[in-house]
Amino acid sequence: RPRPPQRPVEARPPRRRRRRPPHPAHHQLLRRVGEDPLLLLLLAAAARPRRHARRVAAGEDSAGCRPGAGRRPPGRARLRLGRSAGRREADQEEEEEEAAAAMGGAGSRLPRDLLGEYQELTFLSKQEILLAHRRFSDLLPKEERERACLARLTRSQMLTLPELRANPFRQRICRVFSTAADGEDSLSFEDFLDMLSVFSDAATPEVKSHYAFRIFDFDDDGTLGKKDLENLVNCLTGEGEESRLSPVEMDQLIQNILEESDIDKDGTINLSEFQHIISRSPDFPSSFKIVL
Repeated sequence: RPRPPQRPVEARPPRRRRRRPPHPAHHQLLRRVGEDPLLLLLLAAAARPRRHARRVAAGEDSAGCRPGAGRRPPGRARLRLGRSAGRREADQEEEEEEAAAAMGGAGSRLPRDLLGEYQELTFLSKQEILLAHRRFSDLLPKEERERACLARLTRSQMLTLPELRANPFRQRICRVFSTAADGEDSLSFEDFLDMLSVFSDAATPEVKSHYAFRIFDFDDDGTLGKKDLENLVNCLTGEGEESRLSPVEMDQLIQNILEESDIDKDGTINLSEFQHIISRSPDFPSSFKIVL
């Protein structure tokens, strides 16, 4: 006996996972500041579910460091974070000829031995170091350009650099990378190289996240508290009254960020917790950069 025709089985569409809607303050913040990558990093930290929280709560960050390191940031990286030897050897021959030609120009007074040493101790290529030396010299008065390696740029001189002038954290960047003992945030040429090295494409995510944490730590106490987060958001939204969040919106946003990021529930974000946030944002290393 022939079987009756079977009704075709309709394929059910896959069930979509419902996402938690962002806080209303997030909509307000996005509407006011647009597509700022640093702001989106904060919002992603507050909106995404926590993963590997047990590992972080147990005492390790994304780089395997203990959270106690976040209380007191280690000494400045200051030309101590060199690129791998393999990369240096691979591009050394390619860069040697161009670098030698550039060193002979009238605008360069950087000795060859210093050029090689700076390349060994930074993430910068020889061309990038020579360009940095030229840009640094251009910011100095003419009578000081011959000894640019020994001169210092004041903070006001440094902030005339177009790449820094538009950065909302320009004041904090000068403070973090300055080695001046007088508190005036002046930068030497090596300080300038430190800054460009950290903000370069070749710098590792661990180095970038460490210095991002220091830049966002406005009171330099080794943690990101509520006041630090408030200053951070205000830098992103701008100084105008129309662009700033209301006190209620600010409190709601900061509370939500701490709720999702403060794993040990001490009311602050330490370095390991911050690096855990960064590890969930693959776009952070590419957005945290300054290119001359």
